[in-house]
Amino acid sequence: MHTFADNLGRTWYVAVNVTTVRRVRGALDIDLYQLVDDGMQELGKLVADPVRLADVLYVLCKEDADTKQVSDEDFGRALGGDAITSAAEAFVEELIDFFPDERSRSALRKVIAAGRQVRTKLLDHAETMLESINPDECANALISSWTSSRASSESIPDRSPSDSSS
Repeated sequence: MHTFADNLGRTWYVAVNVTTVRRVRGALDIDLYQLVDDGMQELGKLVADPVRLADVLYVLCKEDADTKQVSDEDFGRALGGDAITSAAEAFVEELIDFFPDERSRSALRKVIAAGRQVRTKLLDHAETMLESINPDECANALISSWTSSRASSESIPDRSPSDSSS
């Protein structure tokens, strides 16, 4: 069982098993077992949607939430930033562990690891690009292009129907 901590420091146990899969399916009409179909597109969509992910997590953590007397609203209020990231990671790891075939679990872990590497490289590249930007130069270039565009558009004579003499 995987865990995560919310923004209030509470520890939550994520359980993916036949009962919780059935519970999520009934409550949210989401089939956790099929999230890895089609190249894991549905899993990616779920993890990228913090509201939908929080709903799934609440259903998965429902017994724990009932014990702690935490409503779905209070559960959602305590998820954001790093907490939702660690919750998503705990969920994905628990979902992978649910699959009965070791070979499938191994393949899923490789896909997730590759995705994380791609994400890290993209973020590193974006940071490098942003660090190389000089805001003053960019602003001046834009201002200059707007000024020259306006000047050239003012030099074009207005040919409205009232100006034509026929």
